[in-house]
Amino acid sequence: MRFEYHYQKEVPQLLRSFLKEQGISKGLLAKVKFQGGHILVNGQEENVLYSLKWGDQVTFIIPDEGEHETMLPSEGPVDIVFEDEHVLVVNKPAGIASIPAQYHPTGTLANRVKAYYLRQGYADQVIHIVTRLDRDTSGLMVFAKHGFAHAKMDKQLRAHQFLKKYQALVGGAVSRLQDHEMIDRPISRQRTSLMERMVDPAGQPAQTEYWLEQRDLQQAEALVDIRLHTGRTHQIRVHFADLGCPLLGDDMYGGSLTRISRQALHCYELQFAHPFTGELLHFIQEPPADMAELIAKMRN
Repeated sequence: MRFEYHYQKEVPQLLRSFLKEQGISKGLLAKVKFQGGHILVNGQEENVLYSLKWGDQVTFIIPDEGEHETMLPSEGPVDIVFEDEHVLVVNKPAGIASIPAQYHPTGTLANRVKAYYLRQGYADQVIHIVTRLDRDTSGLMVFAKHGFAHAKMDKQLRAHQFLKKYQALVGGAVSRLQDHEMIDRPISRQRTSLMERMVDPAGQPAQTEYWLEQRDLQQAEALVDIRLHTGRTHQIRVHFADLGCPLLGDDMYGGSLTRISRQALHCYELQFAHPFTGELLHFIQEPPADMAELIAKMRN
């Protein structure tokens, strides 16, 4: 992967400092130095102590990320929403995990993306997941197509510059739901379970903002629009269960299975800045049929 920069400062600057300003980490510099990359100034190889002057052309060449990772390919459809040489946005179906686990090394969306990369013959084969979803949550997910893009998007995530919004159908004590609320309740692992999480004052900070879209008191169900401000495991599911309004289909946290057989949660909107152009990327994905049917009935 090749990146070009034009130095336009009047004051000289060390190449190392300039590259840091472009988001190039010490780890990435080490990779370029020891794994076959190049740093060129005006077409000539230079080290990071070179003093840049106005008008210099800097070329940063990162070695390909080939077949050295352990991710196994699995054939299966990949619903691509957006793709360029740096970013891949896909629509994940419910019922498929985002990433492999110790006892389930294949069959996930990440494995399918690896097979897609192989079919396309991409030079960079390593899978970089930027955002992920629970197995039974559907919707938009982001992959970085190389490590440099991943580092830049991860920086956006840590700075809370990714907009992630969800639709959810919840049941139970829906009369308690407000028109708009910020749920600010820490979450930790359940002491008796490897999978389950719970609201716990000693847990990690977790913030879930929601807007009430529709409420059916007779059916004791509601449609909510949700924005995540943090990314704890099962965060939305735990927060709404703690309100007494578990997601429909989420039997792990007390949700009813009578209307839908998986948690009624869909990531429908993503917005973030492209890691290299700065362009604002914005995606909307309608929910799949199982949720769409329930939402339509509630709205009608």
